[in-house]
Amino acid sequence: MSALPTAEPARAGSPAAPELAAVIDAQPRDIGEMMVGRVLPSVARRMVGPFIFFDHMGPADLPPGRGLDVRPHPHIGLATVTYLFEGEIVHRDSLGSHQTILPGDINWMTAGRGIVHSERTAAERRRNRSRLNGLQLWVALPAADEESAPQFHHHPGDTLPSIELEGAQVRILAGEVYGRRSPVATFSPLFYADVSLPPGCEFPLTDAYAERAAYVSDGQLSCAREPAGPGRMLVFAEGAKAMLRTERGARVALIGGEPLGERHIYWNFVSSSRERIEQAKRDWRAGRFPRVPGDEREFIPLPDPA
Repeated sequence: MSALPTAEPARAGSPAAPELAAVIDAQPRDIGEMMVGRVLPSVARRMVGPFIFFDHMGPADLPPGRGLDVRPHPHIGLATVTYLFEGEIVHRDSLGSHQTILPGDINWMTAGRGIVHSERTAAERRRNRSRLNGLQLWVALPAADEESAPQFHHHPGDTLPSIELEGAQVRILAGEVYGRRSPVATFSPLFYADVSLPPGCEFPLTDAYAERAAYVSDGQLSCAREPAGPGRMLVFAEGAKAMLRTERGARVALIGGEPLGERHIYWNFVSSSRERIEQAKRDWRAGRFPRVPGDEREFIPLPDPA
């Protein structure tokens, strides 16, 4: 997913509870065919662990003849992580990858020194009304890996571990949490989990990482008297013990990890070096990035001003 237009801050609250470091409400962004809710980066929190970008795609109903068309665009210095609740996306990239993403799958694309990809709705799905609902996150890479070779890995949903904890169903999408590890290879300590909380559940947030957050994708919950509904992220204070409570049920994405240090972000580029981002801008403008096989006719230009 492209960050076009350039990511802007999400509205942030000032939580009174000591367990919480920030409350962030997703802000709507129009990406052409649909709206997304942008959560990170925000004025309250630029990153949570290595996670530097967080978009909720939809939920969106796409009429017949319409679909998602994120034209080819570049990335450096990060990994994109795509996870769907509903619908499907066809991913293509400059490595030659051609993969349909289905609900429950994880697509992990490491940009490293540079990659180009597109995300579209397949032609056959455009014949009828379709629905798309999912999350795309960006994970900043450690400085030593920012110029690594680009990679693409797809993990079908049935390869991801699931556990039951306090009555909740927990799917470990990436990293390690609650004693289970995802097969998705990561570059730094982190966790990413999809948790379904039944009515009346009290769910303990892991304290195994310095930085942690919970994003509500559906339903309602509260933590330390702070309510959270769809589109709200609760960011937790380091070391705080926290319990997520829901009366009617909720679905929540848990993310976190160890901080990587300062990162610069411009459009779809992330780096510990401002000059590296300037170089990426020049390279994209001059056409020096590789093309996407099978999707070579279009591209997203560098935003102006650049």
